[in-house]
Amino acid sequence: MKSIDVVTIGRSSVDLYGAQVGGRLEDMASFQKYIGGSPTNMAAGTARLGMRSALITRVGDEHMGRFIREELQREGVDVRGVKTDPERLTALVLLGIRDEKQFPLIFYRENCADMALCEDDIDESLIADARAVVATGTHLSNPRTEAAVMKALTLARRHGARTALDIDYRPNLWGLAGHGMGESRFIESAAVTAKLQTTLHLFDLIVGTEEEFHIAGGTTDTIAALRAVRAVSNATLVCKRGPMGAAAFTGAVPDSLDGGQSGPGFPIEVFNVLGAGDGFMSGLLRGWMDDEPWPTALKYANACGAFAVSRHACTPAYPSWEELQFFLKRGVVTPALRHDQPLEQIHWSTNRRKDWAEVRAFAFDHRSQLEEIPGATPKKIAHFKELCLDATGAVAAGQPGYGILCDNRLGKSALHRAAGQGLWIGRPVEWPGSRPLTLEPELGPDFGGLSEWPLEHVVKVLCFCHPDDQPDMQAAQEATITRLFHACRRNRLEMLLEVIPSKVAPVSDDTTARLITRFYDIGIYPDWWKLEPMQTAAAWNATCAAINARDPHVQGIVVLGLGQSEAELASAFRLAAAQPLVKGFAVGRTIHGDTGRDWMAGRIDDATAVATMAATFRRLCGIWDDARRSAGDAA
Repeated sequence: MKSIDVVTIGRSSVDLYGAQVGGRLEDMASFQKYIGGSPTNMAAGTARLGMRSALITRVGDEHMGRFIREELQREGVDVRGVKTDPERLTALVLLGIRDEKQFPLIFYRENCADMALCEDDIDESLIADARAVVATGTHLSNPRTEAAVMKALTLARRHGARTALDIDYRPNLWGLAGHGMGESRFIESAAVTAKLQTTLHLFDLIVGTEEEFHIAGGTTDTIAALRAVRAVSNATLVCKRGPMGAAAFTGAVPDSLDGGQSGPGFPIEVFNVLGAGDGFMSGLLRGWMDDEPWPTALKYANACGAFAVSRHACTPAYPSWEELQFFLKRGVVTPALRHDQPLEQIHWSTNRRKDWAEVRAFAFDHRSQLEEIPGATPKKIAHFKELCLDATGAVAAGQPGYGILCDNRLGKSALHRAAGQGLWIGRPVEWPGSRPLTLEPELGPDFGGLSEWPLEHVVKVLCFCHPDDQPDMQAAQEATITRLFHACRRNRLEMLLEVIPSKVAPVSDDTTARLITRFYDIGIYPDWWKLEPMQTAAAWNATCAAINARDPHVQGIVVLGLGQSEAELASAFRLAAAQPLVKGFAVGRTIHGDTGRDWMAGRIDDATAVATMAATFRRLCGIWDDARRSAGDAA
């Protein structure tokens, strides 16, 4: 049984996409960073569709190379074939959206890492473990990379794998156009045609646009070009036709493209064509490897291409399998898919950067509570929060499933130190104790401060609210949270909504469920909920049912502590742990309350503070783990 469905081989770059739309690339003021390069896009795109994918390429031994590797791993791509080049830099591409027809781009690929791929980089065991190997035309443009591709194809044949070619013709990358001509898709070249035709017999599937088949076939007559390819290859030929979909030819090429097999197209707005072909190829590969009829495979491909065309960027635009199925069942509601809110919610929630199976978080985002301690100063609070982080690290010891809640106003040094440690990081934005809800000044009046946040930070907002709030209070708080929610999405940040209705008015078993339902009704879909430790199973059942009914892809719930004792939390954890939707806890004062007062007063030193908090945090983790095990045994 082979463990890899598809191995792609070739280009890998960092795409820097201009964030402004409708202007020249010269005038772009800011850029969004994504992974790029056709094989890299396809590896991620097929992984999103539930395939087991792998990539063979090279990246530099620097920040951008590590970024590509880490992003691929987040997408679920096997990176055994991603080699690190100690001498060359990772390729970069600058891209922009000028209008509906112009998409300028510049390739920064001079002696780049992926063009140094060589035969020695091809691991036979990886190829032998794959059901299919997919090559792209660019890596046939250089003798060294061509040798690597030919070795991979030879091994694929030896081990019974299917082979596919995405022609992926970029004249610029074949040395036929200048640096400013990255957008060019076709320049005639007898040399390129001859080179391609020496390899076409090695493939079971060949995919390209009409222009790409023109270069492969050596003529600008599309039917004649397809027939020229057919003369040297028995592969299934799939010709992409833009808004007209695509046509597949398994045998002789007829007199018209309409004579091929086709799948339904989708009437969507053309926003960005860059990367659409890689999205198309990802959907096609899913259908092909599942042995679906060609009309079905082309339906997947056309839909995935439609997603890419209607969204910003390449890989981030591609759908998950769940999203694709939803789209195919429901159809097009608005041609601008990026403005289709139900679709975008599924896209966001099924393509998150990371899914957390559990979260045990030490919450030391407290501000006013620490400021009120005798002897506390901003400088001492900042240092104490670093001690809290040290205690977290001592308990986590590099293991997954641990986290912190820490603010930026008093805890900036700890927050910055936490980056890259594998911790779940929540960061508050509410002004402590405010009702109606107001936010920390650092966000700015338009919440523009979120643009400075690292993507691994979760935006945490605490709202003191109750379903029976007066209409003016409810409206004011909901307006703030609505603006914050959309700002989070705009900045690609997860959001945690914390609600504590018991601090506002009496509660019953359905209070929190009613409150949660109201937020969903107004279009707020938090990635996380932070909820108080409810006292009955009925309350938990109602709450989790409300969430599952509206957002089956939510990250989950974490339980807050409210300063309760360990014994009280143990009782609360037993109820909460019976709910699969509850991923863990975020507790603070139970861990740092007494220690913070002693440390501020000078009664204990740093080491004692860290050791004491670590011991308490470790006990709470054990209490939670025991509760979860007991719930599992009972189930």
